[in-house]
Parts: sequence; C-alpha cells; structure tokens
Amino acid sequence: QQHEAPRRVKRAWVIPPISVSENHKRIPHLLVQIKSDKQQPGGVIYSIKGPGVDEEPLGIFSIDKFSGKVFLNSMLDREENDRYRLRAFALDLGGVTLEDPTDLEIIVVDQNDNRPLFRQDVFTGRVVEGAEPGTCVMTVDATDADDPDTDNAALRYSILEQGAAGMFSINATTGEICTTRPGLDRETMGVYNLTVQAADMSGDGLTTTAMAVIYLEDINDNPPEFTKEEFSMEVEEQAAGVDAGKVFVHDKDLAGSPSWLAKFTILEGDPEGAFAIRTDPHTNDGVLSVVKPLDHEVRDRFELTVSVQNERPLEPSVPASPRALATVRVRVRDVNEAPVFRENPRRISVLEGTPPGTLITTYTASDPDTHQIQTLSYALLYDPADWLRLDPHAGTVRTKRELLHPSAFLQGGWYIALVLARDDAEPPLSATGTLSIEILEVNDHAPQLQPPAGVLCGRPGRGGTLLLGATDDDRPPHGAPFHFQLSPQHPQLARNWSIARFNGEGQPGRGGCCVEGPAHPLCPPAVTHAVLAVLAELPEGPYSLPLLLRDSGTPPREQQQLLNVSVCHCGRDGTCLDGVLAAATAGAGITLGALMIILGSTILLLVLAGLGAARARGRRRALRKGLLQRSQDDMRDNILNYDEQGGGEEDQDAYDINQLRHPELFSSRAKPPLRRDAPLSSGTPLAPRKLPSSPSDIEDFINEGLEAADSDPSVPPYDTALIYDYEGSGSVASPLSSIVSSLTDEDQDYDYLSEWGPRFRRLADLYG
Repeated sequence: QQHEAPRRVKRAWVIPPISVSENHKRIPHLLVQIKSDKQQPGGVIYSIKGPGVDEEPLGIFSIDKFSGKVFLNSMLDREENDRYRLRAFALDLGGVTLEDPTDLEIIVVDQNDNRPLFRQDVFTGRVVEGAEPGTCVMTVDATDADDPDTDNAALRYSILEQGAAGMFSINATTGEICTTRPGLDRETMGVYNLTVQAADMSGDGLTTTAMAVIYLEDINDNPPEFTKEEFSMEVEEQAAGVDAGKVFVHDKDLAGSPSWLAKFTILEGDPEGAFAIRTDPHTNDGVLSVVKPLDHEVRDRFELTVSVQNERPLEPSVPASPRALATVRVRVRDVNEAPVFRENPRRISVLEGTPPGTLITTYTASDPDTHQIQTLSYALLYDPADWLRLDPHAGTVRTKRELLHPSAFLQGGWYIALVLARDDAEPPLSATGTLSIEILEVNDHAPQLQPPAGVLCGRPGRGGTLLLGATDDDRPPHGAPFHFQLSPQHPQLARNWSIARFNGEGQPGRGGCCVEGPAHPLCPPAVTHAVLAVLAELPEGPYSLPLLLRDSGTPPREQQQLLNVSVCHCGRDGTCLDGVLAAATAGAGITLGALMIILGSTILLLVLAGLGAARARGRRRALRKGLLQRSQDDMRDNILNYDEQGGGEEDQDAYDINQLRHPELFSSRAKPPLRRDAPLSSGTPLAPRKLPSSPSDIEDFINEGLEAADSDPSVPPYDTALIYDYEGSGSVASPLSSIVSSLTDEDQDYDYLSEWGPRFRRLADLYG
C-alpha cells in the first residue's frame, strides 16, 4: 500500500492466512472471525467448506453461522498436513449469496516433536589393516520428519563410543566415518564396534543412536613359520603313492585367505625325486608323500630340507625376512618284496614237432630282498595245451609232448604260458612271468591239387584250357608260390598237354591271367594257380594226367597227383555242346551236394513210376498177361520230362512209344541218343534193353536199368532208365498226378508191392 497511489480500494470479504501451532491442546480454539460488509437487517448466515470440514479429515474445523467465528476442534499434526485451504460463504436468511466465496487458508506451524531416525540399526564397513589416517570407511545417515526448513530437522552426528584406541572419527554434518591414526592391525583387533548418535536442533535437540561395525581386511603381513625345526617319519619300501607324514606351520594371517595359504618346497635331500610335498587346504600343513617306490636295500634313510612361504607375496610395507626352513628325516622300513622276472615276457622259438623232453629255455626270477635269505620256487600257472614241464627249483622248461601246428591254442603262431615264481617268506609273495613260444613252421605237407578233376574242350586255342589250383596246409613261407608241371616220368604227355602259370609276379595277360615277366602291381604276389592247355586236337573221353606239384618251403616238398580230365565235343565258341558238360566247365567238378540231388531225383522218379505201375496192376489184375498186345495204346504211365517247364502236358517233349514196343526197328541207327545226365566221357548203352512183356515184370525192368547205370565205370551212378519219360494218349492207367487222389479208393489193392522186392518194402508197409 505504501507503493500504490493514494486511492481507496474497497476490500470487502478478504481473509488473510491464519497460523496455528501443531499439537495445540486448548480445544476448541478460536482461529478467526469472518464478517461480511453487506450486513442485512435480517442478518447473515456464514458457512465453510473444504478439508477438515466436510471433507476428510472431517470435524477439525467449524464455524458459528451467525457470528462467523471459526474454531479448531482437534490437535493438528504438521507431518500429516501442513496447511488447510477452506472456502467461506455469506448468505442472507433466504439463502441468497451476499458475497462471492472467499479462501480461508490455515497454516500449521511446526514443533520439534519428531526424533531423528537412522536408516538402519547397524551399519557395516570394511578397511584394510594398516590403512593410512584419513581413509574413509563408511557413511551413516539419519532422517527427521520435522520441517526441514527449521532447526527441528537440522541434524548433527557424533561417535559416542569406540573403545580406548580412538581410531575413527565422524563428520558431524555428513556422517562419514574415517580413520584418524595409523596402527590398524587385524591380528590385534579385527573388528571395531562404534556407537554413533544423530541429534536435531543442530545437535541440541532430540537424539537417536545406531551401531557402526568396521571389519579390518587382512593383508599378507605375516609369513608362515614351522612349529619346530625337525620332523621324523617312517615309510615302507616299495610303497608308492602313500603319505609319509606332515610338517606343521603357523600363520597369523586370516585362515583360509590367500595371505594364509602356505606353499612347501623340498630344497635338498631328494635327488631322485622320490618325494613330493603338498599343502593340506584345511589345516595349511605340509603333507609329505612318496611318489616313487623306495628300496631299503639301496637306501634306508633320507634327510630332506623343506621350506615354506605364502602363495601370495608379502606386502611391500612388511619388513623382509628369510624363508622358514625345517629338516625332515625319513626312515625306509624293510619289508618282504615279491620276486621279479627281469625279462618279461620271455620270447623263444621252437621248431614244430619238437620231441617231448626237449629243453627249450630256463626262465627264472630274482629276489630283491638281498638282506634276507630266501628260496624261490616255480610253477606253471597257465599251460592251456599241457605242452610244457617246468622244474620247480631250477626253472628249466622242457616239452611235455610234441608241439603241433596248427593248433587252437596258438595265437598267430605263438603259444603263451605263464610261470609263477614264489618266495618262502611269511607271508610268501609271488610274481608272474609270461613265456611266449613261437612255433616255427616246418615244411611237412606237400601241396594238394584242387580240384582233382575237370572238363575242357578238345581243340587247341578254342576253350582247350583248364584252370588248376593247389592248397598247402603249411603256413608261409612253406606254401605258395607253387610249381605245376607234367610228371617227368611220362614225357609223352608233353606232346598233347602243357601247363603255364596263371598268376604270380609278372604282367597282366589276356583274360586277366598273369604271365611271366617283370613285376606288375595288378598281379598277385605268388603263384597259386596254373593253366592246363591242349596242344593237339584230342578225341572225346576221359584222361588221367599225372602232375607234379611242388611248394616253396625249405626244403621244398613235392607230390605227384592224378588229374582226371574229360574232353568234350567243342562248339563254335569253344564251349562244350552238352548242357551238363558246359555247366561242369567251371573247373570245380561234381560236388557231393550235386551228386546227392541227382541221386535223390532218380530215386523219386523210380518211386513215381512204381506207384503208377502198381495202380494199373491193381485195377487190371485179371489182364496182366498180353495186355500190351490187345491194346492200341500203351497202358503204362507217360513219365513226363519234368526238368522242362511248359504250358501243360501237350507241351512236353515226349518220346515215341514205338521205341518201347519195337526197339529192334530202331537199332540200325548209327548212334543212339546221347544221355543228358551222363558226363561227356560216359559210354552209351550197347543196345536198347528188351521191354517187359507185361506190367508185372516192371521190377525186373527197373533192376536192369539200375544195373546198367551202376556198371558204367566212367560216370557216377546215374539212373539210365530215362526211356520211361514218355506218356501215351488214352492210357488205361491214370496220370501220376492222380495217385494221391486215389488213396481213398476202396477197391485198390497194394499187396503186390510186397512181391517187388526190398526196394518197395517201404511202400508195401505204407499201402499194403
């Protein structure tokens, strides 16, 4: 108003802020009286609204509606609400507003009614031992709920208690704690407990306290030291990987810290490196162990010089000191030691077939216990073939029986035996020695011709070759390469036959064969086969060639053997014309399996033929005599050529039945039909056999066929009765396929099977 112009301003209905102290206890308390300058004759009604009146918190303030006096009805707390803003209203008795609403502000004045509070009850800090003065460790802080703009919240910090040393101080304003003097030593005092205080009113008001715990961190300022200067230990000889004992140390630094861990070193007394020393991580002591077996007979005591120091080096501020040293005396105790085979395994060589009783070696052990008088004995611990005999005192090994090769007990030509050596101490100790015996191969087998027979074409240069091979039971170098040649005792063979190498060191020849010449990588390394060749055209038939086979052993062994060769009729391409002989040109001959298949097929054919004839005989027993002469068609079953696959019975290649009825009409042919099942060199029947006059003579007819086949010396015993593979049309007898279907015929009589001889006895037992 002093700076404004001197004019009157109407200031109706303006209420200045009202201040009231918190925690005011005189209740109710008059705060202010409001009055409107538009007083009506009938009067004015006053009211207030806002927080503390009609809003939360309710009922703190009230007003006399007629006088306009505003009252405080309860104590105030500045920390909850530091001011209240109300709205005052003036109305006439009719409820008409006389004045515009005005603001009524009530300010709560602060009082020092709150103590300072530390943020935590215990503060923790760390500082390394030996820290310089002025090193700050930690900061403590507190808060005060009073008005921060007043002294009620002005805090000051202090240390109430820290012990007699007085090593720390605190900043009164910030609460930072720092060191004040040198000499912090963890080994003397590792933890400091300080009681700190915070006070408001700049240190003169309300107070509170808390704990400040300061830990000293360890540094390596103390070297380790042995608890004594000498240590004594004892260990058994030949014991490796065992602990001999401990050396004890002490370190003042914090246990378990890097400044506490010790490291040991053996400085003197162990030139062989038989000992090692390590640190026990739990006790920090040194553990001396034996890493190499000790021998009492060589050295019975050791004197070791051991040093110790920390893993981490000492702090530079620590005065230097020499490493701690200790003397460790180790005594080696004598014990019984097992015998030792100086040569293990012992390898020797023995010729195959060495006679029993032959001395092959002396295998003995030595006793390391030279200071003790002991006797060694020997025994065979492992002799799988029971080939050896061992002297229990001298250790000499002799053959017990002839050493044979090959044997299941040999491993790559070696025989393995185990020898046990035992001393007579208490308790006795033993050792095992391995005796490896090489059984040297002796050339005691001559090569064998494989296969001993073959078929080839009789024309030179057109399939007239046969591949020959050989085997030898001897192992290298007494086997291949083999030498093949015609027997020198029969020089005339060289006019028609020749033998040449098939493989061996040489150049690849025609057809993959190797011929003589310089070595070639495509050729096998040794001769195992040869080629027999025809030099002149030879007639068909069997030939027996004596061959001389020799191996490469030392000395070589040779043997003369016969090679059975069948010369066949040659085709244009140099192969045999006959299908059976062509199959045999593989050079392997007829195997036992093939022979059994052929014989089984022949016997089955005979059984089927016999069953068909027997059925016809049973149905026509009254017509046994002269049946063939009265019938236009032959009653015998048509034995089909079952080795041909076709579309049915009409698709079979059958023979003319007239050859059976009138064989004399066909005997003038130059050459009878060639048998399919006979080898090339087999002979042909001299003449067709006489047919039986009736089906009852079938047994004699079959026996004649079998006898003709068995009497032929040039071929295996094939059945030649293949003239029965003809089937006529309209035969009285049913086809063979219906034999099974006739098993249920009630009129069938099989008693006649017992009259056919021993070959049909089994059938007679089944159907008679």
